[in-house]
Amino acid sequence: MFSRINDINRMFGTMDLLRDRLFGEPDGPFSYHRGQVPSLPKTNLVENSDHFEIQAEVPGLSKEDLEIKLQGNYLEISGTRSIDSPEGYRVHRQERSANSFSRSFTLPDDVDDERVEAVLKDGILYLTLAKSETAKPKQITIN
Repeated sequence: MFSRINDINRMFGTMDLLRDRLFGEPDGPFSYHRGQVPSLPKTNLVENSDHFEIQAEVPGLSKEDLEIKLQGNYLEISGTRSIDSPEGYRVHRQERSANSFSRSFTLPDDVDDERVEAVLKDGILYLTLAKSETAKPKQITIN
């Protein structure tokens, strides 16, 4: 049995997250449901023979709000949105809430951490991750 109302809220929040994963996210790229469970930013990951490219939707965040960690083929993108009311104003409605997310990926190959590019433009985080030399395909000549 549930001993606290917070446990029940967390259960419903988890059920909402599952519903959103199965049927789409009606409230945006990373919003709270019942104030409990944040959903994650929508992300695309593609590759060619030289590098991986990632695009993640992070509207309303600046580069100071984001953190990117890379180790071998493990990538983690995290961020925090803070909502501050302007000085001297009284809040009548606040539908946008402060929240945070953390999204991790295991890439198919190792990445050269010296050749990573990150650009934030129009609410989209663009990452270009060059594959390590050992991960790139090699052409073998036959003698």
